[in-house]
Amino acid sequence: MIDQDYAGQELVLVGVLKGAFVFLADLVRQLQTPVQRIELMRLSSYGSGTVSSGTVSVQSDIAPQAISGQHVLLVEDIVDTGRSTSTALELLGKMEPASLKLVALLDKPDRREFPVHIDYLGMTIPDRFIVGYGIDWDEKYRQLPGIFAVD
Repeated sequence: MIDQDYAGQELVLVGVLKGAFVFLADLVRQLQTPVQRIELMRLSSYGSGTVSSGTVSVQSDIAPQAISGQHVLLVEDIVDTGRSTSTALELLGKMEPASLKLVALLDKPDRREFPVHIDYLGMTIPDRFIVGYGIDWDEKYRQLPGIFAVD
């Protein structure tokens, strides 16, 4: 679907650290669309807990010239409350990309507090705290080869 939508164009992928790094790596290897560049931004709203703090911290940012006028695909591991994702989309949108879409591995709509349109989605999951495949709990469990719910 992504390749069809961007046929004949180049993409800039923006991965949200740290959780999306494994998904981003797998996604970029599957794309047939030329990837002009990969940028990374770090957002945090969890800290060491299993529930969002309600505040999004932008810990690294992207230079506007890196995406201005380009077709940008934001790569997220999970869309939960939507707070971090909407913050990232807002920041990127201010940099005037030619287009801006969102791909998310996981969607947890039961927790949504901020409206977020996901253009490309891996799967919808129930309201459970998950780890693995790059997604952590207090910086642990990212290395797990699958996605697991924490009890």
